[in-house]
Amino acid sequence: MKQLRYLHHATLTLALSLCGILAPFASTFAAPPAARVAAKAPQPAPAPAAMPAQAAPEDLSDLNADSSAPRVEGNIAELQNLVQAGSLTELRATRNGSYGAKLFFLPQEMLYYVALSQDARWWRVVKTQDVARAESIYAQFARKSFDLADGEISRTQLQAQKALLERVIAKSADRANRLTADLALAQQQDSQVTQRQQQLQAESAVLQTDKLEAERKLRALQLQVEQLQKQTEAGLAPVTTR
Repeated sequence: MKQLRYLHHATLTLALSLCGILAPFASTFAAPPAARVAAKAPQPAPAPAAMPAQAAPEDLSDLNADSSAPRVEGNIAELQNLVQAGSLTELRATRNGSYGAKLFFLPQEMLYYVALSQDARWWRVVKTQDVARAESIYAQFARKSFDLADGEISRTQLQAQKALLERVIAKSADRANRLTADLALAQQQDSQVTQRQQQLQAESAVLQTDKLEAERKLRALQLQVEQLQKQTEAGLAPVTTR
């Protein structure tokens, strides 16, 4: 009897569990046909919902930092203030072109400031209490300023070389212009001299001809004078000299 009661109780418990599990499915499949047809029928499209008005962009132009908040300054501003106050001692300095590196010391705080600058404007500033680290960073900044100045120094040298070449070119061009003018003047003078020589040669030829003609006339006149002299003295005794 006890086994039968236990079996009956177990069967009842299993049946109740199955009923609890299958209850949702049963309610779904138990829907009336009309409801199923209504579910299958096409539903009218819902009216489009009104688009919400686009919010105007928030104006942030009047948002400023809180004036009461403490101002945070970096190492650069701190170094500038200390330099202006004359609180620092300059230990080392390197200058390469417009770049430079400096090592400052603040005795009151035993602080070292290592700065890299360009055109007298602080570029990088490192603050430390370790003197070895400060020296190491200073050496790095000095080397960096040396490397950065290479291009600047090369540009300065190239500008000077270009300016020198331009001056030499200008002088050479001026000399070439002068020589060209002298050459043109010499060529003009040579032409004039050649023409003068040709003229002189022509005149000399004419004078030579005239000279020969004059000599011929002179000889003829001399002969004539001698003949007339002889005729004039004809019949006279020769003059004797003692």
